[in-house]
Amino acid sequence: MEREIPDDAAVVLFDGVCNLCSGFVQFIVPRDPEGKYRFASLQSDVGRALLAEHGLPTDELESIVLIEDGEAYVKSAAVIRIARGLGGRYRLLSPFRHVPAPVRDRVYDFVADHRYRWFGKKDRCMMPSGDMESRFIE
Repeated sequence: MEREIPDDAAVVLFDGVCNLCSGFVQFIVPRDPEGKYRFASLQSDVGRALLAEHGLPTDELESIVLIEDGEAYVKSAAVIRIARGLGGRYRLLSPFRHVPAPVRDRVYDFVADHRYRWFGKKDRCMMPSGDMESRFIE
């Protein structure tokens, strides 16, 4: 499978039918003017291939995944690392990395378990347009 992933890019994998997850992607893009982050849905062929490459389950779509510098970060670790990468006031989430992952992930899992009920769900994966389209990996 051919993928256009720049060497210095970090890839954010997200649930493409989840409104909260798609909103998170739309939050990242304008705050990442250098284009460090690229995106793919967990449901896409690229998303599944990247999950498999990093030994992550390809059938569980419950987490944001960040692939950066050859490492995969999931759940709260991915969110904290993305926030730190965005810089500015978003770095204020960085100290939460010192909270034990099981505690952070319990909160993350609670939101993930309720995300469709609270934020809704699309019939199909988000289709990027305009400036966002160039940031998505096919």
